[in-house]
Amino acid sequence: MFFLPFRKPKAPVMRALRSDRAEQCAAIHAASFAHPWSSDEFEALLSSKTVLGGAAIDAAHDELRGFALARIAADEAEILTIAVHGAFRNRGIGRALMSDSLSRLAAAHVQSLFLEVERSNLPAIALYNRMGFREVGQRRGYYQKPDGSTATALVLKKNLT
Repeated sequence: MFFLPFRKPKAPVMRALRSDRAEQCAAIHAASFAHPWSSDEFEALLSSKTVLGGAAIDAAHDELRGFALARIAADEAEILTIAVHGAFRNRGIGRALMSDSLSRLAAAHVQSLFLEVERSNLPAIALYNRMGFREVGQRRGYYQKPDGSTATALVLKKNLT
């Protein structure tokens, strides 16, 4: 997609993420993570009653710009994954997806939200800190990198009540 430098792209429309977007999710995920999930895995997650998904859609072209998935367990939830298409990063879509997720989860009576983020992912950590998440733990060796090394995950929490 081509963007003129003097035109700001329109903000995405936030919608519930449905299983018919599983292939698009898998493609964005594959471009974002060393160990991507398959379209079958996305379809199974999106078919689950305990998983909430949010989609950032370019309404003019009905294209998925990014998505977030969260799993609810009682009054807690965990962000399973969040990914933004590479061409649309650094444009507020991640923040919009997180805000949408927080609203959907609060409406589902979730009181606490958790997520893991790689310790070296400073832009994501900055976003989560701005949104009120705080570190509550670490998981050493949690992420496996493409070169076989491992990375520590920070466990972050936000109270929604």
